[in-house]
Amino acid sequence: MQGWKRRAIGYFVFVGLALVVTARGYQWGMAVYEGRPRTFLDSLQFAVEMFTTTGFGGDSPWESPQMQAFITVADLVGMAILVGALPVFVGPLVENTLSPSAPEELERSLTDHVVICSDTTRAEELIKELDANAVPYVIVESDGGRANELHDDGQRVINADPKSTEGLAAAGLSSARALFADVSDQVDASIVLAAKEIAGDVPVVSVVEDPDAETYHRLAGADHVLSPRSLLGESLAAKVTAATRTEIDETISVGDELQLAEISIRHGSDLAGSTLADSGIRERSGVNVIGAWLHGEFTPAPAPDIRLAEGTVLLVSGHRDQLDRFVDLTQSPIRKFQAGHTVVVGYGQVGRAVAAALNDAGVPYTVVDRAEMDAVDIVGDGSDPDTLRRAGIEDAETVILALPDDTMTEFATLVVRDVAPNIQIIARVEGKSNITKTYRAGGDYVLSLAMVTGRMSASRLLEGREVMSLNRQVEVIRKRVPELADRTIAEANIRDETGCTVVAIGRDDGMYTDISPESRIEQGDELVIVGTDEGIRTFERVFDGEAGAGED
Repeated sequence: MQGWKRRAIGYFVFVGLALVVTARGYQWGMAVYEGRPRTFLDSLQFAVEMFTTTGFGGDSPWESPQMQAFITVADLVGMAILVGALPVFVGPLVENTLSPSAPEELERSLTDHVVICSDTTRAEELIKELDANAVPYVIVESDGGRANELHDDGQRVINADPKSTEGLAAAGLSSARALFADVSDQVDASIVLAAKEIAGDVPVVSVVEDPDAETYHRLAGADHVLSPRSLLGESLAAKVTAATRTEIDETISVGDELQLAEISIRHGSDLAGSTLADSGIRERSGVNVIGAWLHGEFTPAPAPDIRLAEGTVLLVSGHRDQLDRFVDLTQSPIRKFQAGHTVVVGYGQVGRAVAAALNDAGVPYTVVDRAEMDAVDIVGDGSDPDTLRRAGIEDAETVILALPDDTMTEFATLVVRDVAPNIQIIARVEGKSNITKTYRAGGDYVLSLAMVTGRMSASRLLEGREVMSLNRQVEVIRKRVPELADRTIAEANIRDETGCTVVAIGRDDGMYTDISPESRIEQGDELVIVGTDEGIRTFERVFDGEAGAGED
């Protein structure tokens, strides 16, 4: 809409100048070459009649060749101006007539929906979660052009200001189940204030970029304040701190004893290059391999003949001591007893969280950023080989890429892998769709901010849905599925239909973790399901059960 207004203003300015210039030229030419002086108003009338093609023959014929040439040029200019009006006015008018605009108010019949005040990749991940659970939503978008685009794409959207009480009322906030705000720290605070003014009992979830802003969001009335960038930074750093101590802290507890963990095969490990069958992982450590990330694609229950390349991330289950033994197997014999220097590229909010976690763990690190700041050790381009060498990348064990742009991250991954072939590369990306590309570029472990935000938001907005893995590459949920009662795991065929795996069954008398194809699902059981985000959503669509809310 703003672009259309700018084009219209520019068009009118040009037409005005063309009329004045043409009128002055005609006035002068008639006096000099034709000997028939005209006033400026007469000349302006001539120019208007010529440009609008409504007639200008009152002064014809013109005898002088100069005026004949002038009239010819003026004719062409008038035609160009007339044709130029088509894309400026006629095109948008026809498009708006044929394409229905986004409504300015939600239909009254929709209730128990989520009001989403955001149009970002993070909101897209939340919408996928809502769709999988059949939860209705409406997007409140203040930009009319963007609202129309979303409307044309089939999204439920209204064109309204989310910071105003009128806009939120138009979105049916008073009858909604919750509101989700993720625009900016200041805008979100304004949205929270407006929401609490008209519907104080509706839960509000807001997302903050800066953790220091959490206090002000809570003062505004937000019920849940999420800080996904901090969680993402801490999760990336945990991959370093766990590996350098040859033990693992970041696990998902299932019951009293079983734990799930994502563990990567480090460069130089004797597991690298072997097949899963030849690796002897089960015999040497006792863990069970549930799935594997191969070139950015998750494979549940990988075949025995898959080859474990350097950087392959395995999802395993086992007791604490078994996981610790497996982590020891994944290390390089040369480096597994060293502290492991880390290079952190990018010192935004994620990079700061990474540095803070490494500092608390006593892991030495070097910070690289374009901007000169107190905490930045090397100022320069994080994708420049010379900058990386100055940061000690060739002698470091791990690099964490915390760059704000996914294209920069992908290119930096390629550069790092070329300069330091054996280094472990841990990266963050904004959009989940770019995870696979970053793996292909040479990344060892990649997390998406959009994925983390979507899971955090879903865990707050979807009642009874317990997400056990906010900051993993795979999602782990607990869910009751009544329709699967009295079937065995094999009969349920969950893996083939959804790509997910049942790793435990919770009952009143405890949590059963020794799961086999013959394990039977009973009425009231709570299944612990592992899979990719897409797999979990498929599971929830195929097996539309009732979510459970057990405790770890």
